[in-house]
Amino acid sequence: MPEFWSNLGNVIWYTLTIIIFVSYLFALLTIFSDLFRDRELSGGVKAVWVVFLIFFPLLTALVYLIVRGGGMGARAQAQAEKAKEATDDYIRSVAGSPADEIARAKALLDAGTIDAGEYEALKAKALA
Repeated sequence: MPEFWSNLGNVIWYTLTIIIFVSYLFALLTIFSDLFRDRELSGGVKAVWVVFLIFFPLLTALVYLIVRGGGMGARAQAQAEKAKEATDDYIRSVAGSPADEIARAKALLDAGTIDAGEYEALKAKALA
């Protein structure tokens, strides 16, 4: 029975170690992405941050979060809003309006490609 508890302790320890390591990697990735997203910093300052992140990662990550952490949220939110606007613009450009769909259906009806029943079905679908 003592062997089971020893192995269980090792499993818990390894699990916690992996969780902490993955969290650390996630934090470093977030810092790198924020560093290159920030337009206020010059290239030289960004290079210094990167060098320190490579050679003293834990300490530099902590200092970065303390010094520049306030702006990280604002920059992430601005990027998310920009991506949402781009997605909305794309959807609007692809979707078209119901009037456009009805006009296309009317053109197909006038050309004889579809009959009146199909036109009414397309019109109902566009207005739905």
